[in-house]
Amino acid sequence: MDLLFDIHTHTIASGHGTHATITDMAKAAKNAGLEMLGISDHGPKTLGGGKLSYFRSLKFSAKERLGIKMLYGAEVNILDNKGTLDLPAEVLSGLDFVIASLHRPVKKPGDIKENTACYIEAMKNPYVNFIGHPDDTHYPVDYQTLIKEAMKHNVVLEINESSLRPDGYRGDTKFNDMMILELCKHYDYPILLSSDSHGTSHIGSFTNALDLIELAQFPRELILNTNLKSLNSFLA
Repeated sequence: MDLLFDIHTHTIASGHGTHATITDMAKAAKNAGLEMLGISDHGPKTLGGGKLSYFRSLKFSAKERLGIKMLYGAEVNILDNKGTLDLPAEVLSGLDFVIASLHRPVKKPGDIKENTACYIEAMKNPYVNFIGHPDDTHYPVDYQTLIKEAMKHNVVLEINESSLRPDGYRGDTKFNDMMILELCKHYDYPILLSSDSHGTSHIGSFTNALDLIELAQFPRELILNTNLKSLNSFLA
């Protein structure tokens, strides 16, 4: 299966010990055979995450590097049960895309009802395009409700390769990811495959996610990564 882009990736601006620059990431994307790369560094509430000035400057960055089309976004933190994000609207409006995620160092996990509500409130933000790693076992959710609300707000859930790797730290997420795939297949709604690569090591790598895609017999046409026009149309 030809996967054309990876847009959940992190540079040195996210901290976490990686020293990769945007240019380093573009080189890795080119080596992986991708056509497009998205940079989505962590918001400022993540320890070592990007500052407001960094995200404000992204709109002036090159739209192509080394022949790779570039998108510049953010993985913002959901801060509370009201869906508050750690970047203001005036910054979010200048980004190409926004991934909203729950992270344990920032927001303590709640029960199913609370976690689901957190995601739904974040999806109501007009600048949020994707929900990051909604498979995290530490944040149990009602997937039926979550996907119905995602459809209502034109937000896509991701299947996160980092969650599925043997060294993943979100627990055994396979069952949760299969729930997402089966429900999205049922509702004929797309998903996003993401490497969540911190640095260059895993850019364009979706091995474990593709194993689940095959197991679920998930339709190729519902995978955003297979069609640049579908992504651009969705973001527009």
